[in-house]
Amino acid sequence: MSAERYGGLRARIAAEAARLMYEEGVDQYFTAKRIAAKRILGQVEGRRARYRPADLPSNGEIREALLLFAERAEGSQRTRRLFALRIVALEAMRALAPFSPRLIGSVSTGHIRRGSDIDLHVFPASEEPLERHVRALGWTFDRERVTIQKGGELREYVHYHVADVAPLELTVYAPRDLRMRPRSSTDGKPIVRLGIAALSALCARDHADAWERYLETGEVEGMDALLEADEDEPLPGPFDGLLRDSGDGTGEDGDEPACAEPGEEDDPEQDYDPLPGFEGTA
Repeated sequence: MSAERYGGLRARIAAEAARLMYEEGVDQYFTAKRIAAKRILGQVEGRRARYRPADLPSNGEIREALLLFAERAEGSQRTRRLFALRIVALEAMRALAPFSPRLIGSVSTGHIRRGSDIDLHVFPASEEPLERHVRALGWTFDRERVTIQKGGELREYVHYHVADVAPLELTVYAPRDLRMRPRSSTDGKPIVRLGIAALSALCARDHADAWERYLETGEVEGMDALLEADEDEPLPGPFDGLLRDSGDGTGEDGDEPACAEPGEEDDPEQDYDPLPGFEGTA
């Protein structure tokens, strides 16, 4: 992707941040834009420069650049892989039906890239029956407790990382939270949470032919080949936790303690301190 096509420092940073997320496995918008700014501004007139918040692209701008990057790199394969991921999500949600699962993030919105996982919100009365249920399904999982800062408060969330045909991440909420609509930090709109019926309707609308074949056979043609490409992704690293486009993610930011709601990213209106090494420079 040519940054010059879009012109301006902000667009150059957006393009570089998108490349970092797609090619180098950086999974947080916040982290990607800071690294991109450091790389680009460090080259301005051969000296380091101080950046302004206005120079940094919004999460939405990076997402658009990232989607264009993915479409150019993957072509029609991306649409087929999106359908495969949605079917994996649908079958997982059916298995988790007692806990009112909801699909969020890139698989829900269609904004996937290589390495995208499946983000589900679940709403058990308590964590114990959920864990028993997951064990009874025979799923292999890791449990993680994450503390984030939201609205000036520290909040704890429990995540289950499940190894499936495609990686699943379950974020645990209380049943009362099912009525709440947290807002996306990418565009400020309420997060879209899809139930089983809504996801089925989405598959029928966006993937009509593939959906009909799935209903007839119970299988997705070439699913293993479609998803195994992600096995070539970089190994998990310190920036793992997003795209999740918000929709995606857990909000684990590798270098910033204040994170967004699980399934979301950093605040696009947030002010940023100078990057390390940029303080006091012109």
